[in-house]
Amino acid sequence: MDFLGLKTLTLIQNTLALMKKRGVSLAEEDIPETDPRTFSMLGEGKSTSVFQFESDGMQGVLRQAKPNRIEDLIALNALYRPGPMDNIPQFVDCKLGRKPISYPHPSLRPILEETYGVIVYQEQVMQATQILAGYTLGGADILRRAMGKKKLEEMAKQRALFIAGCKATQGLGEREANEVFDLLEKFAGYGFNKSHAAAYSVVAYRTAWLKANYPAEFMAANLSNEINNTDKLTQYISEARSM
Repeated sequence: MDFLGLKTLTLIQNTLALMKKRGVSLAEEDIPETDPRTFSMLGEGKSTSVFQFESDGMQGVLRQAKPNRIEDLIALNALYRPGPMDNIPQFVDCKLGRKPISYPHPSLRPILEETYGVIVYQEQVMQATQILAGYTLGGADILRRAMGKKKLEEMAKQRALFIAGCKATQGLGEREANEVFDLLEKFAGYGFNKSHAAAYSVVAYRTAWLKANYPAEFMAANLSNEINNTDKLTQYISEARSM
């Protein structure tokens, strides 16, 4: 387990406390998750001071992708790192309907639909192995780790098991099974853990919601949070003025 001390959690609590002084009493877990105003703000790249989404690069990605649900934020959070970043254009084009969504195999549609056909998460690699080759999830995790660590001897063994499993489970031929194995191997090397990305993205969305709906309280809490960080303080004063 990885326990993080995040200033963002203090920021959320302080914003809610300031809102309460104005007569708006709201628990953090009651922040609505489908707020159009929040997603509109994010789609314009106005994510300065939003947890995980405030870098210039991420602001550009938000403007391209126009996220409209938390699942999009989870995927972008997982994709925005070296390696997976190469798949952002495909994700964006398929999300916005500029390119048709395609799947490595029709049976993978249920697990890849929410990421528009792009394999993003370690969990998707494991589920794909389970669906195509009949692995248990425990066995799929062993395969995922072997792929991620590039253990050649283990990989050769797993490839043979995978091909045999694909034939028995889905009737796939050796060539097609090899192609899918190569694809999964590519993504397993840098796939991100979905549960981690989801936890981060819920916190990110909540900060974005507060910024979009209670900007004065949110920016006041931000300035208090960064009172000893001259660079951030200057940046956030500028942001507050621009808002």
